[in-house]
Amino acid sequence: MKKIEISNPTELAPYIDHTLLKANATIADIKKLCDEAIKYHFASVCINPFYVSLASGIVKGSGVKVCTVIGFPLGSNTSLTKVVEARDAIAAGADEIDMVINIPALKSGDYTTVLMDIEAIRKATEDKVLKVIIETTYLKDDEKIKACNMAKKAGADFVKTSTGFGPSGATVEDVKLMRKTVGPDMGVKASGGIRDYKTAADMIMAGATRIGASASVSIVSGQSAGEGKY
Repeated sequence: MKKIEISNPTELAPYIDHTLLKANATIADIKKLCDEAIKYHFASVCINPFYVSLASGIVKGSGVKVCTVIGFPLGSNTSLTKVVEARDAIAAGADEIDMVINIPALKSGDYTTVLMDIEAIRKATEDKVLKVIIETTYLKDDEKIKACNMAKKAGADFVKTSTGFGPSGATVEDVKLMRKTVGPDMGVKASGGIRDYKTAADMIMAGATRIGASASVSIVSGQSAGEGKY
C-alpha cells in the first residue's frame, strides 16, 4: 500500500464517500449531496438503494461513483435477500456496494455462514467494488480479526468499520487492527463519527484508504461539524 500523504483538508476529498443514509432523506437532500460531491470531487455518494437511480443520473460523467448499502444496518438479512438487493442496486447504477456482515452469525461463532454470506455478495457484485461492514462496535478484537480475514478470503475490496448506526463508530485503534489484519493491498474504510479534518486525517494515517462521512464538506473545509454519528 502506497502511503497516503495528507497536508491540507482539500486533499482528503478523493478518499471520502459523501454519505446520507438517514431514513428521512428527501429527493432534494440527495440532489444536494450529489451536487456537493461533484463540486468537491469526493470519491462517491453513499446513499440508500431507493436513491441509486436518481444519484446515478446526477453524477454521470463527473467521476463521482455511486455507492449504496446492502443488508443495512443490521446485517441480519438472508444471503438471498442481500444478493437480490445487490443485483437490483447494480442494475440501477451502483458502482460500489457496502454490505453489512452477518453480525448475529459472527457473534454466535458460525463462521461458515459469515463467509458464505460475503462470498454470495461477492459473486453477485462481480467487478463492482465490494466493501464489507464488520460493525466493530459489537465485536471483540479476535472477532474483528476473523471478520477481516473472511472478507479478504471472499475477495472483497474493502473492510469497513461501521454502519454509523451502532453505539459508536470508527476508532484509530480499530483501523490499525484492520489494516494489520488485511495487509497492504486491501482497502480499509473508516466510517462513523468522523466529523472533522483532524479525525479524518488520523484515520488515513492509521491505514484507512477511504472515509465514510456525512460531514464531508466540513472536513475538506477544515471545520468541525459538531456531534453526529455519520
